Amino acid sequence: MSSPIPLASSSAGRVSGKSWKAAKTATVSADSCFNFLHANVPNSRSNLPDAVKTKKWEDRMQKTIKAMAIKKLQTELKDEKEADYQRRREVTMERKKAAEERRRLEEAKAQMGARKAARLRRRAGRTKKINH
Repeated sequence: MSSPIPLASSSAGRVSGKSWKAAKTATVSADSCFNFLHANVPNSRSNLPDAVKTKKWEDRMQKTIKAMAIKKLQTELKDEKEADYQRRREVTMERKKAAEERRRLEEAKAQMGARKAARLRRRAGRTKKINH
């Protein structure tokens, strides 16, 4: 038969009467991993997920770096798409401005033409009554 499990004293100096329970600790240690009900479950107070407890730091950092690279690529693609949209919008706005300017110049030209024609009619001595 194996040797009995030593009882750990609490911070108050008391000893647990339940000899089958291992002492709870803040972190996982080799002697606190012994549990009769769940052999693989450490008897600790850690609330960390199992993925964080079991995986190595390097593996987690690799995953984080990969996620950051993906996010950076997504951001770049999004920025590129937004820039393309803004460029197309700017071209459209320039076209609208140019068309408006052409229309305005045509109206001004027509108005000036009408004024010049009226001036020529006045010089010729024609009035509205005769002209119409």
